Amino acid sequence: MSLQPCRPPPELVLVNETAAHGPAIEALLDRAFGPGRFAKVSERVREFADFAQDLSFCAVEGDTVVGVVRMWRVAAGDQPIVFLGPLAVEATERRAGLGAMLVERACEASRDADEAAVVLVGDLPYFQRVGFAVAPGVSLPGPVDARRVLFRAFRDVALQGMIQPR
Repeated sequence: MSLQPCRPPPELVLVNETAAHGPAIEALLDRAFGPGRFAKVSERVREFADFAQDLSFCAVEGDTVVGVVRMWRVAAGDQPIVFLGPLAVEATERRAGLGAMLVERACEASRDADEAAVVLVGDLPYFQRVGFAVAPGVSLPGPVDARRVLFRAFRDVALQGMIQPR
């Protein structure tokens, strides 16, 4: 009888997104959100925002992308900030805190890059756990429930106005 050597599964690591991750990320986003993702107000923001690759991360296990968080440089009124989204995690990896880990890593990178704040559209009960609160003075270019527009500030800033290009 031949015994196969036991080896640990590939380790999960968070890495900066690169162009090589693009096809795997798009496939993950399609699985997570379906074609309706292109109709969301967050997509309107991404159409004019500058992609912040240095602040965007993938969760990679071996050669497989199992999670992603993307960041975009925008302004709220005339205050430069970053916009978070999309955030997606493979269905098999959910409930283990990977989404929160990705958000934390992207926020740490944003703070380290001297960004003032992060804004996103999401569920308060989920994002409140990682320091987000409702951003009452911020609006987006399209219809969105104001209770889902959230922010996390890294310094004392008053976020007011429409999300727009920097």
